[in-house]
Amino acid sequence: MGWALLGAGLLMALYTLLRYGLRRAPPPRARAALRGITAIVTGGSGGIGAATALELARGGARVVLAARSAVRGEATARRIRTETGNAEVRFMQLDLASLRSVRAFASTFLRQEPQLHLLINNAGVSAGGTTEDGFSLTFQVNHLGHFLLTQLLLERLRSCAPSRVVIVASRAHCAGRLRLHALGRPPPGPLSTFQDYCDSKLANVLHARELATRLQDTQVTCYAVHPGFVNTELFRHAPLWLKPLLLPLAWLFFLDAAEGAQTSLHCATQEGLERFSGRYFTDCRLQEPWPAARDDQLARELWDASERLVGLVGSEGSPSPAPAAALQ
Repeated sequence: MGWALLGAGLLMALYTLLRYGLRRAPPPRARAALRGITAIVTGGSGGIGAATALELARGGARVVLAARSAVRGEATARRIRTETGNAEVRFMQLDLASLRSVRAFASTFLRQEPQLHLLINNAGVSAGGTTEDGFSLTFQVNHLGHFLLTQLLLERLRSCAPSRVVIVASRAHCAGRLRLHALGRPPPGPLSTFQDYCDSKLANVLHARELATRLQDTQVTCYAVHPGFVNTELFRHAPLWLKPLLLPLAWLFFLDAAEGAQTSLHCATQEGLERFSGRYFTDCRLQEPWPAARDDQLARELWDASERLVGLVGSEGSPSPAPAAALQ
């Protein structure tokens, strides 16, 4: 019995050393004073999004949780209001897998909310399947839906400047390979879902880069962030055979959601980051992304292709009336 207890104790000590010695969490940060600030956090009903929204609410911001599930979204909003004492936290339904839902969300938000200072494009997924718009689920949720949302809200961000857009990307962008002729279609091969995720994260970094270029001298700045490897539900759609391998890795090495939110919060609230608009951050520090994510021509081509796919321009390059009509 004694040896068994000793062995259990040693295993627990080893686990603790591995979990807290090998993980690399961002440094703790001072809480910003955010009273008078309005923020949208996509994917705000759980994981990094809920942790981000909680900290923004603690700072006094008015926070809109934009998420697909009304049940989870309302429950998270209630919890944050109770925990922070901030009554200015609300849920609004947004399904990034539906461009129709993105337009409806933007229309409702612009009617009901006069201010917008922070747009945190946090929601993400890694799963197979096709959306109602005909795109791969992962690429639409992670990039195309957020691209359209940002464009529809951009004038409000400009009118409330200084304002910021934070795009939650990933270090997985280093394995991304954008096929502009087939953008939005699942990549070929046995690892299609994983490759699609990497491609969408490369698109996230390039989106921030090109957005910054187009927003020069507007006082609207944007940042792409790698939150770290975080133990969330992102890979809940992973194959069953892979989950037993991912679970112990997540326990040992991944950050929790509050830790994973730190770099997003840093880029959303830290003073003096304006000169770094369009850049990529990890561990609350500036970092150079993979070479493909610094390709300005690719960033422009991705922007043009994304505009066409979400219906912001017609096939001949002229503005499409659909988004404007949705905002009336």
